[in-house]
Amino acid sequence: MALTGAAPEASSLPVTPADGSLRLGLTAEPSDLLPYHNDSADERITAPISQLLFPAPLLALNYTYTTTGILERVPSVENGDVQVKTFDVFLDSAGFITTTETSVITQVQQLSVTYHWNPKLTWSDGTLVTADDSIFAYQLARQIDLGQEANSRLALLERYEKVDAHTTRAVLRPDFTDPAYITTYWTPLPKHLLEAVDPATFATSQYALLPVGYGPYMIERRDQGSMRLVRNSYWEAPNAPAALSIIFRDSVDLLRGAVVGGSLDVAGFELPEATLAQSIQNDANGGMLNLATAPSPIWEHLDFNLDIPMLQDIRLRRAIAQAINRQAMVDTLLLGYSSVLESWVVPGQSVAAPLDQITRYPYNPDESRRLLDEIGYTDSDGDGLREFNGEPLTISLVTTVASPLRQAIAAQIYADLAAVGIRLEIDTISAADLYRQDGPLYRRNFELALFAWIAGPDPRGWERWSCAGVPNEANQWTGNNFSGWCFFEADKAIRTATTTIDPTARQAAYLRQQQLFTQELPVLPLFQRVDVVVSAPTIRGPQPDSTAPWTWNLTSWVREP
Repeated sequence: MALTGAAPEASSLPVTPADGSLRLGLTAEPSDLLPYHNDSADERITAPISQLLFPAPLLALNYTYTTTGILERVPSVENGDVQVKTFDVFLDSAGFITTTETSVITQVQQLSVTYHWNPKLTWSDGTLVTADDSIFAYQLARQIDLGQEANSRLALLERYEKVDAHTTRAVLRPDFTDPAYITTYWTPLPKHLLEAVDPATFATSQYALLPVGYGPYMIERRDQGSMRLVRNSYWEAPNAPAALSIIFRDSVDLLRGAVVGGSLDVAGFELPEATLAQSIQNDANGGMLNLATAPSPIWEHLDFNLDIPMLQDIRLRRAIAQAINRQAMVDTLLLGYSSVLESWVVPGQSVAAPLDQITRYPYNPDESRRLLDEIGYTDSDGDGLREFNGEPLTISLVTTVASPLRQAIAAQIYADLAAVGIRLEIDTISAADLYRQDGPLYRRNFELALFAWIAGPDPRGWERWSCAGVPNEANQWTGNNFSGWCFFEADKAIRTATTTIDPTARQAAYLRQQQLFTQELPVLPLFQRVDVVVSAPTIRGPQPDSTAPWTWNLTSWVREP
């Protein structure tokens, strides 16, 4: 379907909408509005809107899951919705489970999770949502690619089945005890509207552009650069704004100006570069807008390639870590809205290690110089650079070219390492080239790499820190353990952490892994980015969260006189 019409200029919108609508601003326009996303980046763009059309059955809020009224409750062992059964299976000659009868029998566990869907849930066209709609989404995902998360969920499942009109059950594969079991539901899609649609055209269909959902809002109009949502009369939210006007501006400064000028009520974006961030802070201090922030799930880090001989010396890795002033990055680049990360499990995740139980690397350039002296890297000619094999001690760093924040991080690392006598050579490439399957990360032909991960409610970690997660020719360059850190005890700990459903054993395994991770330092965590919501002084209610879209509680926002 072709989109028609032009986006209204922010200045042309009335300061006080006659219909009482709430006016929202975002920096990027999603290609579709579906509840299934290509990857984490796509989800961050789409979720503020798709959450209003398709509220998540289990909302990831502050790194834990809560109900939104779509499911009647969060499944758990305690309420009987999560069950573990033990039974006999056959193993083939390689030790894998097989349906063929063999002489080798072993016992395995199998998880099942039951989901009770709200029997009053209704599509915005008046049709009841049933278990058949969830089953339809599952069957569609088996035919076409609905994105990384959907594919990961499929990999866990043996089957997904209907129990009754408003109940479904996910049965995981035997011996799969992945902690992600709680999210093996399938967000409903309207079978009555889509069963006749060719699956091959689903992602580009009219439905993908203008979907019928079951949430508090429905789409009234969608133009290029803007859209209008109106309240779904079948959703009980009597005090919610009657309508939402949404505009998209790729400039944070335009969004800020629109909120200050009164042509937008609320805008959400990532904290911009320091000068503009300071202007936003000044506006908030002057009462021109409300400012709310939350640590972003996106966290920056510096990876050491442990295949590089000199980086195999832990003293050099620690010298680099203690030479970098991470607190200065937080203070100058993020205006103090974030904090230094000490581990890869971010604060807020339930298994984050207590700081007094892990190794930490505070800024200490004197200790950095001492370690470099101890290794034998000295400045023999007095030019300020240490030598290695008669040449200046030089280390290369690869990062992305289009991120002002990352460029600023790299510049400070350059200055901090120069201060202790290390020359840094910075190579910037596109994000697409950095993450290509034959690029520097997966082929591991870098020395230092600066990039980011996105944290989820469950920290997982097997793909990033296990020995099997090291990309190599044998595994066809898959896995995300780009540093190449393969440490037997840590490998055992991360395997236990990501397979057990015993909360005590899981907590202990994650703690041990983080202790070894921070001790060995294959990666230096830097900080979490910052998510921002700015709103007009009369708007009350926006509460940005690390894992939920910033519109997660929009139906409770109010406009004061």
